[in-house]
Amino acid sequence: MRRIGNLFQRIADRDNLRLAFGKAVRGKRHRPEVRRFAADLEARLRSIGNQLQSGKTLVGEFHQFVIHDPKERVITAPCFSARILHHAIMNVCEPVFERWLIDDTFACRAARGREAALRRALHFSHGAPYFLKLDIRKYFDSVPHENLLRRLERLFKDRRLLELFARIVRGFRPEIGRGLPIGSLTSQHFANFYLGWFDRFAKETLRIRGYVRYMDDMLVWAATSKELQAVLIACRQFLRDELGLELKLNSHLNRSSHGVDFLGCRVFPTHLVLNRRSRVRFGRKFAALERMSSKELIADAALQAQSAALVAFAKAAGASSWHFRRGVVESLSVSGHKARTG
Repeated sequence: MRRIGNLFQRIADRDNLRLAFGKAVRGKRHRPEVRRFAADLEARLRSIGNQLQSGKTLVGEFHQFVIHDPKERVITAPCFSARILHHAIMNVCEPVFERWLIDDTFACRAARGREAALRRALHFSHGAPYFLKLDIRKYFDSVPHENLLRRLERLFKDRRLLELFARIVRGFRPEIGRGLPIGSLTSQHFANFYLGWFDRFAKETLRIRGYVRYMDDMLVWAATSKELQAVLIACRQFLRDELGLELKLNSHLNRSSHGVDFLGCRVFPTHLVLNRRSRVRFGRKFAALERMSSKELIADAALQAQSAALVAFAKAAGASSWHFRRGVVESLSVSGHKARTG
């Protein structure tokens, strides 16, 4: 592959830093940290640029919080100035990652995403009798720093950029040399890139036709279960030996006609439906909106926006969920408003 260079100066360019600020500030303008930064914007951006040029960029400053969506996750979010830095990096580097990734990986890609992944999974499920579902054990916590950095060197040749990557990667859990912080923009792209090597192994070495990956959720389809048993052995070995990762023990091999859970849906050869976990979450979140609305804790515009987002998730890629959504909405009177279920 051809290595890409001459990117560092584009990242440090003042116009790129302004663009990065505009992206980092979305939905966060009310926060005190953001207001302080914006009040002295040009000086703050100049400081980030100077730090970049001097090689003294501050990394490793995070704040942590826990979410349950649906399982417990520890989010490690960078401070606001670091968020700007990460956006500045990805403004320039994202197209390089994008060109390198294969067509059948869908996370962190503007033209793809969850709906496209579900449609592709439906296509392969329709055409193959058996599926194998793979999931990596604690993926973000397990990525080895040095192996990731060596593979980044195979895509980028700009030494100053590689040094910046190293500072960012090694700035998280340096004592164990593993892990990427969930909540960081660069982490998402680094993690997606790292498993891109597995994508290429699956497609180019194993010659798998039916393959879909969304971050560390992977599906493989084949004509026989015996073929997928051999694929499982080969994938487990590659991930362990080449990437330093372990598959979960509950890799799932079954007939496509039985359906497979993927990205909040259950994928059958002819259709999609919301899976059980998504139905429970949908009902709980609509109930929470009703309670907030009855206590006047949410504005009408926010209520409508969040209701619409829930409905959009539930009917993504044509999932057959209309009767379920209608039942939930009819049972929950949200401040006298009826959410659209169509």
